Order: sequence, then structure tokens, then C-alpha cells
Amino acid sequence: MASLVFSYAHADEALRNELEKHLSPLKRMGRITTWHDRRIVPGQVFAEQIDQQFAEADVILLLVSSDFINLDYCYEVEMGTALQRHERGEAIVIPVILRPCAWKQLPFGKLLAATVDGKPVVQFPSFDEGFVQVVDAVSRALDKLSAQNSVQSLNHSKPIPVRSVDVIPDAGIGYAPRSSNLAIPKRFTDLDRDRACREGLDYLARFFENSLNELKQRNPDLDVDFQRRDADAFACSVYRNGSKVCYGGIWKGSRGHGLGDICYSQSGISQNSFNESMSVADNGQLIGFRALMGGSGRRQHEQLLTNEGMAEHFWDMFIAPLKR
Repeated sequence: MASLVFSYAHADEALRNELEKHLSPLKRMGRITTWHDRRIVPGQVFAEQIDQQFAEADVILLLVSSDFINLDYCYEVEMGTALQRHERGEAIVIPVILRPCAWKQLPFGKLLAATVDGKPVVQFPSFDEGFVQVVDAVSRALDKLSAQNSVQSLNHSKPIPVRSVDVIPDAGIGYAPRSSNLAIPKRFTDLDRDRACREGLDYLARFFENSLNELKQRNPDLDVDFQRRDADAFACSVYRNGSKVCYGGIWKGSRGHGLGDICYSQSGISQNSFNESMSVADNGQLIGFRALMGGSGRRQHEQLLTNEGMAEHFWDMFIAPLKR
């Protein structure tokens, strides 16, 4: 069984918890055990435990964000040890880009990231879709380790000793086995929800404006229009040869009237009707959005969407008339 260690900033703990849940199939199949600094028990020396785990790990995940890069211990100690062992072929290091940041110029930037093209997890339509790619990357790394161990077994007359990470050494320091299911549901306040709604609407406005501009550049026969009415609403249109083909409005809804937090209508900004709406929601660890209707062939409305996922959902509806 391979040992996997997380190197991360505590600011990203909620994302790490979600990733660890997605790694559960590999743990249930007996392919990995996982460790992070929250597993250090009282009485153990913090630095010694981290040094030991990073010195023995088979797979090391660097959970990269601006907070990770900013922390001296993560960047200089944990990442330094990880890359040295990777270069010596003693471990496999996989960068997992959690949030957008300037990471490609850094020492681990030459390594293949877990997600395709190093896409940040928070920019996937849903957190689940990003973490599935991370699990696939870990699975490939485990396959590589298995192949290497098979070759080593053939080249050695003596069996390779198997290290058990689930037994506490007599010295009293080391890894204490326990459950990974320790995340307590986080309570999100009205302030958290209001901020998520405001940031989500701002993201939608940038997403639609940039998408419209790119659409026009690629299609000379199209004209576009984007109007930000105020901080809480915007409308946009696509014209083909002067005739309006697509029209839509997005605005901040009224949570108390059952309209959802962010509404979309193909008739423009309206306070009375909408084609779709999003409500700020959470899964106990992360905050995001859930679609009220979903619609046939669309993502299930139970799925927690990121800002990117919400934007793509609305954009698909907006651009549909142009693709008929």
C-alpha cells in the first residue's frame, strides 16, 4: 500500500477535505493511506512528524494556491523535500492547482499537474469534476509505482521490505491510524452568502463580456452588445446581420421571494419571470451555487457549481438560439 501526503496551506483546508473524500475509492481498494498535518497527535513534535512523513511518502500532492506559495514552510521545507525526493526517484510529486496563481515559473512548474493543462480546481464547472481528474492522476502514479516495484522485485534476490504506516513505533512518534472522516460541517453566515452572491455576479459579468468579445472576433458576421445596468444586473445581445439572435439578462434576485439569488431570463432583466436561477448553497465544507431548474440534458440541479459552472450553465442557455 502506498502512502500519500498532502502539502497545503490551512486556508485551503476545505478543498483538501473535499479531495480526501474523492480519494476514498483508492483507500477502500487498499491502494493508499493518506496523511496531513492535522493527523499529528498531542505530544508529538510538529516538525519531526512532517519531516518523517515527507521523507517516507510514496506520493506527495502539492495543493497549490497563492496561500501555499506565500507560506515559507510549505514552499521552502515541504516542497523542497518533496522535489528532492522526486528528482532521486524516491517519490512522485504531483502539483494540484487549487486556485489561480502564478505557479508555472516556480520549481515545481516543470512537473505535470494533476488536472489537464493545470486548470485550477475552482475553475471547473463543479469541484467534483476537478477532483475526479486529480484522483485519475493519483491512480496513474500508483500504477507507475507498482510497475517500478515489480521491476525491483525481479532484480533483487531478497524481498523488498514493506513499510507499515499504520503501526505506531515503539518510540512513541509516528503515524497514529485514525479515520479521515473528521470534517465537521461548516456553518456559513449570511455574510458569506452575500459575498458569494456578489462575487458570483461580478464573475458572470466578466465572463459574459469577455465571451461576447471573443465570439465577435471569431465571427465577423456577428455583432454583440453588453450593458451593465448597475452592480446588480446586466444584459447582453448577439446580432447576426443586424437581427437580434440572442438576448438575455442576469440580475441579483430576491432570496426572500423564492426567485433565487441570481436569475437569468431570455427576455432581459425582469423582476417577474426568469428561465433559470441560482441559489447560493453549500455542502457543509464549500460554498457554491445550485441551479433551481437544471433542465433536460443539463447538469443535475443537486450539483454544487463553482462560479465557472454557473457561468457556463447560463451561457449555454444564452447562446442556444445561435446554434440552431
